[in-house]
Amino acid sequence: MKTLVIVSHPGFEQSAVTRTIKQVAESLPDTEVRHLEALYGDDAARFDVMAEQAAHDAAERVVVVFPIHWFNLTPMLKAYMNRVWTYGWAFGPGGTALRGKRMQVVVSAGAAEATYSHQGPIRSTMDEVLTPLKASALYIGMRWEPPLAFYGVMNADAARLAGIGQAFAQRMADCIEPA
Repeated sequence: MKTLVIVSHPGFEQSAVTRTIKQVAESLPDTEVRHLEALYGDDAARFDVMAEQAAHDAAERVVVVFPIHWFNLTPMLKAYMNRVWTYGWAFGPGGTALRGKRMQVVVSAGAAEATYSHQGPIRSTMDEVLTPLKASALYIGMRWEPPLAFYGVMNADAARLAGIGQAFAQRMADCIEPA
């Protein structure tokens, strides 16, 4: 399955988890990795919309990899969706470019899993935190896959990073069958 992996992290060099996932993604067959901050810095005006849309066009599955950033997307990933998933291309009249493609979200959170519960301090699950992204994907006709979340990753050691890489690779392999 041709896969597009979009990576966003405002502090990529400090994130062993996101770097690990990106490295694993780069090793997978039929996978293109687009690291937003490496390509465009923190300037959304620099997005090459045509190149980004072409990358989506070639994919059957879109995977977004990011840390939960104040219980939301990273600023560059949100700007990316605003600029790349355009009216007439992703939605609206003639906007069917992403219809039927799989949407896989892979997130990391510094906080423990208990934080993302109705009993925790934010009183919301990770699925609830990701609702706007899920709604966007469903609105444009994508197939929402269950998110893959890694919790309590602030100081992940080598063994934990290896496990995260293996879990990500397994999730990518589990979804090989066509839509």
